[in-house]
Order: sequence, then structure tokens, then C-alpha cells
Amino acid sequence: MAAMFGVSNFAVTTVTSASSNEARLRTIALYRKFQKSVPEIMKLHEINLPSSAIRAKIREQFEQHRYVEDLQVRDILLAKGQMEYQETMNVWKQNNHIMNYFAKDEAEAKPTTFLEKFYEGRS
Repeated sequence: MAAMFGVSNFAVTTVTSASSNEARLRTIALYRKFQKSVPEIMKLHEINLPSSAIRAKIREQFEQHRYVEDLQVRDILLAKGQMEYQETMNVWKQNNHIMNYFAKDEAEAKPTTFLEKFYEGRS
């Protein structure tokens, strides 16, 4: 008999927020769920970064959309956030997908002037 995989692990149905306060509470719940799962995420994906860096990146992702006022947009962002959580916890994302969030921070500055490009080997 074939092994049964829990495809619906961590799945949540999409909900339309009735008020701004309800959307805020759902956002805080999702944020807490992400933060509480950091040790497990680190173990599942074998991430060699301090947990504080991962927690800071999660906060940064939530802070990007902090001032969104439209309830429909908030609901879409919450659904996408829940999908990200489900994909991460079910290991549907690979290590490189998670590390892409940190690539912008670690990327070296690209040469801008002619001489910098020349020294780099790209003229």
C-alpha cells in the first residue's frame, strides 16, 4: 500500500475578514505561528544561520505590509502568508528557496563605475 502523505498539514481555509481588527488579529496569529516555528524550520531545512536572523527576516517580511489598509488586500496577504507557512513546514520549499530571502542581505555590491567593472573583469 502506498504511503499516505498529509497534504493538508497546516492547511487553513481562506477567510474574508469582517473588520480591520479581525484581520489584525489573524495577522498577529500568523506572525506568532511563524516565530514559534523557527527552531523547527531551522532543523527541517538545515539552516546554518542564527535563529535571531531568521526571526528578524520574518519580522521584516511582515513589516513590509504593515500599513496596508484595504481589507481585501490584507486577506490576500494573509492567505499568501499561510501558504508560505504551509510550504515551509511541509518541506515543499527547498533550502535554496528559503536562503533566497537572505541573498539580498549577503550580496556583494555590484561595480558601478567603469574602473570597478574593469577590475572585476567585465568591461
